[in-house]
Amino acid sequence: MAKKARSKKSLKKAIADTAPVKRKLKIDAGGPAEVLSSTISYDGPLFRVQTDRIREPNGKEVTRDVIRHGGSVVILAIDRSRSKKDPLVLLERQFRHAAQQYLYEMPAGKMDPGESHLEAARRELLEETGYQARKWTKLVKYFASPGFLGEWHQVFLAEDLTPGMAQPEEDESIELQFVPLSRLLRLIDKGQIQDGKTIISTLYYVRSQGRGKK
Repeated sequence: MAKKARSKKSLKKAIADTAPVKRKLKIDAGGPAEVLSSTISYDGPLFRVQTDRIREPNGKEVTRDVIRHGGSVVILAIDRSRSKKDPLVLLERQFRHAAQQYLYEMPAGKMDPGESHLEAARRELLEETGYQARKWTKLVKYFASPGFLGEWHQVFLAEDLTPGMAQPEEDESIELQFVPLSRLLRLIDKGQIQDGKTIISTLYYVRSQGRGKK
């Protein structure tokens, strides 16, 4: 028994030595890297791919392949008219070739040059779904895959919805459906919602609502 206790203490010490516990973590995002050289290998209408030789803030020189993108918006559109406790969430079902399957997602899209994030969110919601919202609230901002993708997403909550005529792009084929929030959470728990922006937006919204009630 004493031997087991000693081994547990040794393991705890080894973990603490490797990664100290910071109970009051303060975020230090640091500054950008110094770009020593940069080569563009692809420049298309949606993004460009470049290879950068950089000196990171810690002084280390490395080569990184990066996809640069102008940024995107995500819209969590909520309908409370039937239930305030369990509102309906607007989802899109569309085929994603990169994922090789249909995904259930929240409305989203890239920002056009000169647009603000809110302007882009209003436009994307109207174009993809036909809905407009009277109330808009900025939620969370996050990087989708920062290991190689420079794109970040800004999530908005859209409320007080009014229906209209959708104006999807020529290559878009979107099926719309409203889903109760409770059902969406169950689908997330079961791993049946596999779109990252939808999972992040939903869980952030639920957490923020719960925090507001405390």
